[in-house]
Amino acid sequence: MKNIFLFLLMAFVFTGCGDDCYNAPQPISFKFVDVNDENLIANGTITTYSIQDENNVGVQLTKTSDNMVILENVGAYNGTKNYTFYSNLKIFKFSIQSSEFKGGCDGFQINKLTFTGVGIDVKEENGSYKIIFQ
Repeated sequence: MKNIFLFLLMAFVFTGCGDDCYNAPQPISFKFVDVNDENLIANGTITTYSIQDENNVGVQLTKTSDNMVILENVGAYNGTKNYTFYSNLKIFKFSIQSSEFKGGCDGFQINKLTFTGVGIDVKEENGSYKIIFQ
């Protein structure tokens, strides 16, 4: 009985890790602050915001409980894609460079984010991007 259980367990493990695995890119999150490090969503300075890709397709955004914004489903491509951030306070552009994941599964990884815009500064902190509006 013990041998049958071990056989079934091993069979399940090896069939569960087949060719159908996929690694989605890591999520990207933005925190918008002023030069005094005050969160601009939390204090009501930024009330509306959206992001569109280079084909004018909107990016799904999720606001977190700590007033950060997570960009959903970006980076799942091989190459560079350009985006524009729109808000009631400021507009800026950024690009995401991604490549195929070179691991045991199919997927993509985000290699580089590049920001362009007047009056912004960007710092990477703990896997998220603090965007400082000046």
